[in-house]
Amino acid sequence: MLELQTPLAMHQQTTDWSSLAESLGKQFAASETDADESDLFVADNIAKLKSAGLIAAGVPLELGGGGASYTDLCTVLRILGRHCSSTALAFSMHVHQVAIPAWRWRNQNAPVDGLLRRVAAEQSILLSSGGSDWLQSSGIAVKSEGGFLVTARKVFASGAPAANLLMTSAIYEDPELGPTVLHFAVPMNAQGVAIEPTWQSMGMRGTGSHDVVLSNVFVPDAAITLRREQGKWHFIFHLISMVAIPLIYSVYVGIAEAARDRAVRLVANHRTDEHLCYRVGGLDNKLMAAQLALQHMISTAVASQPSFETTNQIMTGRALAAKAVLNVADLAMDIAGGSAFYRKLGLEKLFRDLQGARYHPLREEAQRKLSGQLALGWDMSSL
Repeated sequence: MLELQTPLAMHQQTTDWSSLAESLGKQFAASETDADESDLFVADNIAKLKSAGLIAAGVPLELGGGGASYTDLCTVLRILGRHCSSTALAFSMHVHQVAIPAWRWRNQNAPVDGLLRRVAAEQSILLSSGGSDWLQSSGIAVKSEGGFLVTARKVFASGAPAANLLMTSAIYEDPELGPTVLHFAVPMNAQGVAIEPTWQSMGMRGTGSHDVVLSNVFVPDAAITLRREQGKWHFIFHLISMVAIPLIYSVYVGIAEAARDRAVRLVANHRTDEHLCYRVGGLDNKLMAAQLALQHMISTAVASQPSFETTNQIMTGRALAAKAVLNVADLAMDIAGGSAFYRKLGLEKLFRDLQGARYHPLREEAQRKLSGQLALGWDMSSL
């Protein structure tokens, strides 16, 4: 269970994570706007998160971190999302890469304390390539003396300009086992690692989600943390689904809350339009649907163990949350009317940023397939 802590970690915390996130979010808003208008990475905001101690918030107290609970981390990301979409989303990619080994340390006694201590001591920022890889992975690993040479292009690497370690994978054609996915971490300053500035997007423009290109990067055997069959579900992906997805969608629900509030402020003086009440009420219904779906994901993550059943619950919540926040985006624009089309009012930015909710795994078609397979009693061991 995600909230399981040792006695030391159960000591009263002195950090008010929600208040800290609220304070920082208000400071970040102006920088976020500048980044959006210029396709710039929100580097200053990430630096301030580091200065405030949030980079190590999810590291257990025993390992030198902030000891924030899983629900604390979701709340922080939701609050940041209300103020600064790109900052929150880029940060969520680091947060979930910390939360996953923290879960393994607490629940499996996994030897990941070195990584977590490094995050705490060095304020290292972890970069995920999981969304672009998923079960299939991408890139080629060729056996070399003492390790592998990896060549790959990892897209949608949110937060790349600030990252210290890339948490990624590549495919090795094992002569006995066939296509095998190797998981490993690569220092961003390693020879052969480069960031290609490709991120010019509709929304989330400040996330710095550039391509990370690996050209014959040497990965020693000792750095390989997992080997798995390509394209098959593995425990680690049930864990990733359980931990990462609620954190990521906390950001989108926060953005939807901001869009709702902004739309209501824009029309608050239209007191003679009775039909407007019904439209705003409909907007609040959609927002509550997103909030309830998110709460279901978070409570599932806290109370469950990684499994197909847990993944199904999380991904169903993800599909419902994504649909609901996109509905909020549409309704907010409709309620605000033509004024919403003006960039200076900020609603069109929130609309654009919310479109990113469509693209994280599992997308709805894949989620419905998985749910149907479970409902029909298919043999999941072959998937």
